[in-house]
Amino acid sequence: MIATKALRLALLAAGTAGGLSGAAYGLLNGQAGHARRVIGPPIADPLRADGVHLPTGVGPVPRSEAPEGVRPLEMAVLGDSSAAGLGANFPSELPGVRVAQGLAEELDGPVALTTHAIVGATTRELSAQVDAALRQPPEVVLIIIGANDVTSKMPISRCAELLAEQVRRLVEADVKVVVGTCPDLGSIRPIPQPLRSVASRWSIALARAQRRSVETSGGYAVPLADLLSPEFLTRPAEFFSPDRFHPSGAGYEAAAEILLPVMCMAIGAWQGGPLPPAPTRSETAEARRPTSRIVAHLNRHLHLRAPDRGLG
Repeated sequence: MIATKALRLALLAAGTAGGLSGAAYGLLNGQAGHARRVIGPPIADPLRADGVHLPTGVGPVPRSEAPEGVRPLEMAVLGDSSAAGLGANFPSELPGVRVAQGLAEELDGPVALTTHAIVGATTRELSAQVDAALRQPPEVVLIIIGANDVTSKMPISRCAELLAEQVRRLVEADVKVVVGTCPDLGSIRPIPQPLRSVASRWSIALARAQRRSVETSGGYAVPLADLLSPEFLTRPAEFFSPDRFHPSGAGYEAAAEILLPVMCMAIGAWQGGPLPPAPTRSETAEARRPTSRIVAHLNRHLHLRAPDRGLG
């Protein structure tokens, strides 16, 4: 589902921003059709593992089995299929579960996980999930959203504004909010070039806009594209599920590892010292810029032509 939507918006973005000729648009449209056939639709719904997770690693268990007299930390997960964990093989691999278990261990207390994320959700549809979460406001919310906005036909700025509105609603309800921004769609190998580059530019631009809007609205932004692109680009067989589009259990584990410290910081439970500032652009993403590639090519060319300056 995400694959189809991502490819459609990549075409839309290329056509509107780049002024494509009919031949170029036809090329990208053909590539999109091929990639959709390769990726295919999801073969199953995401797993669920809502309930109370204990610091011993046991969970989910019913609330009745939580330690007596100890109130669990309430955590909710909102967003799209990446938040729901589509592609994971076991409930323990879900991103929400990994973060909940990490929080439980860090706090040495139970964490109650509730998932409102929906496969195929866009930022426009996030308000309904926030409505559901605020019926019994949790203490902390994790949001992963953005990949499906490629079909929204809205400007990136509007997508970011919609996200900011929902973050503000949660913050005003005294909920701590952590947002994993849009992943880099350029790391998805079944999307051929040049369509993959178009999708990459769009998704990275959205992620930057999301980060600004989240931070100005009182939330915490984690730039997943900047932090995870190198891993997904160099180890696709390990980090992608068999559909080659959604993360695998290992991919979700990598995401959870960078989300967990920020979640702990958001609720005031981080004891590891100041977190390093997240990059605004990863080295891998930077290396894919046309100007960077040209400079690298010139450097190699000049190095090969440089005279031998040996001492002999």
